[in-house]
Amino acid sequence: MKKLFACLLAVVTAVSLLAVPALAGPFQPGFEIQSQSAYIVNEETGVVMYEKNAHEPMPAASMTKLMTTLILLEQTSPEEMDTRDFIAYRSLYDALYGKGGSTADIASGAELTARELLYAMMLPSANEAAYIVAYKIGNGSVDNFVYIMNSRAKQLGCQNTTFVDPCGLDLNNVTTAYDMAQIVRYMSTDMPQKDLFAEVCKAYKYEMPAGVGYSTPNSPYSIFTTNMMIDESRGDHFYREYMQGGKTGSLEDWQNYAGWSVQDGMKFISVVMHTPLSADQYAVQYGYRKQHPALYETCLLMDWVYENFKMDNALDTGAFVTEIPVKYSTDTDTLKLYPADGLRTILPNESDQSILQKTYNLPESVAAPVKQGDVIGTVTLYLSGEAIGTVDLIAGSNVSRNPVLYFISKLGEFFSSLYFKVLMVLVVIALAVYAAVFLRMSYKYRNSRQVKRRD
Repeated sequence: MKKLFACLLAVVTAVSLLAVPALAGPFQPGFEIQSQSAYIVNEETGVVMYEKNAHEPMPAASMTKLMTTLILLEQTSPEEMDTRDFIAYRSLYDALYGKGGSTADIASGAELTARELLYAMMLPSANEAAYIVAYKIGNGSVDNFVYIMNSRAKQLGCQNTTFVDPCGLDLNNVTTAYDMAQIVRYMSTDMPQKDLFAEVCKAYKYEMPAGVGYSTPNSPYSIFTTNMMIDESRGDHFYREYMQGGKTGSLEDWQNYAGWSVQDGMKFISVVMHTPLSADQYAVQYGYRKQHPALYETCLLMDWVYENFKMDNALDTGAFVTEIPVKYSTDTDTLKLYPADGLRTILPNESDQSILQKTYNLPESVAAPVKQGDVIGTVTLYLSGEAIGTVDLIAGSNVSRNPVLYFISKLGEFFSSLYFKVLMVLVVIALAVYAAVFLRMSYKYRNSRQVKRRD
C-alpha cells in the first residue's frame, strides 16, 4: 500500500512541479493540494509545517460537532456519562427534516446517555445526536447552546468562527483552518476528558443499545466512523496508523477534515478545508463510490511530514555558539557563550544545525566578574527566513575581576565622563570668579594705600 501511495505521490509531484506552493512557513512540499485552506502545526513546538489561507472563513460543516462534543464533555462529569438523561424529543427533528444529513438512526422519544451521543456525533456524524445534546445542555433551548458554543470558541482564541447550529448543516457555520486547529489542540491536549475523547475518536464502530434505534427498535445496532484513516478494516488505502482521530465534514461537493496524529514522538494538528471531490485520487484510480477528498489530502500532507522531518535539537548545549569581549579581567579577553536550551524543534531529515540562521541579541562586551551560567543575551534561530525560536545565551565559565584594571578603567571613565567635564567647567568658572574678585580687591587695596600716602 505504501509503495502504491509513493507512486501516486510521485505522479502528483510531477504534475505540480510548475505550481507555486501556497505555503507560509519554512518547509515546502513538492506538490500542491486542491484544498482551499489548510493548516498543519507541530503541537510541541508550534512550528507551522504547512499553511494555506489558514485564516479565511469557510463553512465548517460537520466539524461543527467538535465544538458540540467539547461542550458535552466539559459539562458532563465522568460519573454522569452513562446516565440516561438525554431525550430525543420529536420536535428536535423538525430542524433536520428534508436536509438529508448524516444520522445514527436514533428514534424520537429514545432515552440516551452522554456516552452514546458522544459516539453518535463523532463516528457517523449524527446530526440528531447534536441537537439532542444542544437541547439538554441549553436548558431546553438550542439557541442557548449555540450561544455557549460561540462563547467557548472565543475563549479558545477562535476569532473567525461563528456557529449557528450544533451540527453544521447550515452553511453559515463558518470557521478557519487555524481556528479549528486551536479547538483540536485543546480537545486532544488540555481538555480534562481528553482521554475519553481520544478513545472515542480511535473507535471505528460502536454498539448502540436496544431501544434507541429507529430501524431496529428492539435490537442493538452498530454505528461506524466516517474517518477512514483510523478504520483499518474499511479504510483500505486511507488507513494511517499515526492518525489518532478527528472529524470530517461534508456539504455539497467538498469535504473538510480536522484531526491529530502522532508518530516518532511528533504530534501534529492538521486541518484541510473545502477540498473538492476531484482531489480523491484513490476514488479516481480504484473507482470508489464514496469519495473522501479531505482524507486523501490529509494523507498526502501527513505522509510528507512524517517521511521528511524529524524532531531534533537545533542547538548543542555542550558547544559554544559565539564569544563576547570581557572587560576588567586578566584571565581572558573573551567569554564563550553557550545555549541554555537545545531548542527542540522540527528539522528536515537530511539536515543538521548548519541550515539554521542565527541572529544575536548581545551587549558589545561583558564586565567581569561573571559567574558560569549567567544569562548574557539571546540568539534567535531562523529556518528559510522563518523564526523557529529564541534561546538564552549563558556564560560558559567564571571570570574574575582584576581590581587594578577595574580601578584604572573606572578612573579613566571618570575623567572622560560628562560629570568630570561639567565639574572642570565649574572649577574653571570658580577660579575665574576668584581671580576676578582677587584682582578687584587688590586694585581697591592699592588705591586705598595711595590715597593714604597723599594724605
